[in-house]
Formats: sequence, C-alpha cells, structure tokens
Amino acid sequence: MKQQKSFYIPVLLLLSFAALLTVFPFIWMLLTSLKTYEEAIRIPPQLVPEVWQWKNYQIIAAKFPFARLYLNTFIVVALVVGGNLAVCAMAAYAFARLHFAGRDVLFMLVLGLLMIPGQIFLVPHYQIITSWRLSNTLFALALPGIFRVFGVFFLRQAFLTIPKEMDEAALVDGCSYQIIFARILVPLVRSAMVSLGILIALWTWTDLMWPLIINRSLDKLTLSAGLAFLIGEHTTYYEQVMAGGVISSLPIIVIFIFFQRYIIEGIASTGVKG
Repeated sequence: MKQQKSFYIPVLLLLSFAALLTVFPFIWMLLTSLKTYEEAIRIPPQLVPEVWQWKNYQIIAAKFPFARLYLNTFIVVALVVGGNLAVCAMAAYAFARLHFAGRDVLFMLVLGLLMIPGQIFLVPHYQIITSWRLSNTLFALALPGIFRVFGVFFLRQAFLTIPKEMDEAALVDGCSYQIIFARILVPLVRSAMVSLGILIALWTWTDLMWPLIINRSLDKLTLSAGLAFLIGEHTTYYEQVMAGGVISSLPIIVIFIFFQRYIIEGIASTGVKG
C-alpha cells in the first residue's frame, strides 16, 4: 500500500504539471484580454492585470461582426461534419464489412494519404474551387474538408468490433446491404460517430490557413480566420485580439464539456489512441 502511494504521488504531480502546461495558454489569453495595451506588450511580461479591463470585450464586440462570423462558422462546421459522417461511414463500412477484390490494398493506399502533409493539397484545392467559381463563398470553406482519411480509419475500427454474425443473420432475414448499414450497424457505432463528429468540429472550428487562402471578404470567413483581421500592419491591440479569441473559443469549449463522454467512449470502442 505504501509502495502504491509512493508511486501515485509522483505520477499525480507529473500529470498536474502537464495539465497546467496544457491549460496555461488559455489562462494567458484570458488574462491578456483583461489588460491594458501597455500591460499586454510589457517586457518582461506581466501575468495579472493591475486593473481588469472588461471594456476590451465591449470594444471588440462593437468593432467586429461576431454574429456573422458565428453564423458562417456554424454553417461550415455543420456541412463538414455532416459530409464526413456520411462519406466516411459508407467508406468505412465497405472496408470493414464487404468483400471485393483489392479491398485491403485499396485501404492501405487510402491510409497512405495520412502520411502526406495536408499543405500539399492546398494548390489543387484552390485550382478546383476557383475553376468552379466558388471562391469567396462558404461552400469553398466546406468542400475540401468533407472527407478525411482519419474518419474512414476511425469508423472502420468501430465497424470491426461488431460480430459479423449480425450481418449474416440480417442477410438471411432478407435485409439488403443498405438496410444493414443504415438500420443495424450505424446505430451500433453511434458513440464512435459522435466522437468523430466532435473531433472534426474542433478541427474545422480552428482551421485558419484554408479560409484565409480561398476567401477574401470578412463576411465570408469563419471566426478563427476572421480574427486574423485584427492583426494590424503597424499596430496590433493584443488585448483585443485575446478578447476575440476568448469569445470565439467559448462555444467549442461548451460543446467539448457536454460531449466529452462520447469522445472517450468512441475512442475506447475503436481502440484508436490520439
């Protein structure tokens, strides 16, 4: 018992230190959003503001179109999450449950895409979107992201955990592959799909590079990309940028708090570790 306690205390301290390192950037952003401009740029840095400047939030709310950017972000996230769940689920079902020539080789080739940096696809995506005359629209933000290889791999692992006897019994009862997929297997991997949806929502919400490349108007951007417009050419009011960052991150924090149980269940059921 004493040996277990002597083991747990160092582990607990190490985990606490790691948790503090993880949350420190958000604490720094929150405290900086309440500083004056002079405190925000002071060297050496000042952690706690002398007088809490709550008016920074009023200033940033008055000068920045948060309502429009929130709406854009929710639309893009909904399109990307919905597209990924539909496309990745069907592809994962085919790789996990159906038998066709070259299935495993094709799956290995698809997995190989995970090894390629996403920046390589920026130029082809840009050329395709502009050739379709969709640049500077919300569809331009969503279309390149509606299929992720990770989603196929993640859901395939979830489908593999279901006994194949269930498919065989459904076929004997006269069910088609479409009915087996939609009415039997998809409900059984609901936790994995919710988990994947939350992860994709997080990635889409924080995407910065692609929106800044394909769209030029502020009213056609998402929140994370729109905040880049607060960076001035000569002067940047960092306390206002941080206040905007706090406001933009609140919805995704709330979503994570309410759905974190599904993330844990989904990852545990697939055996995929981040």
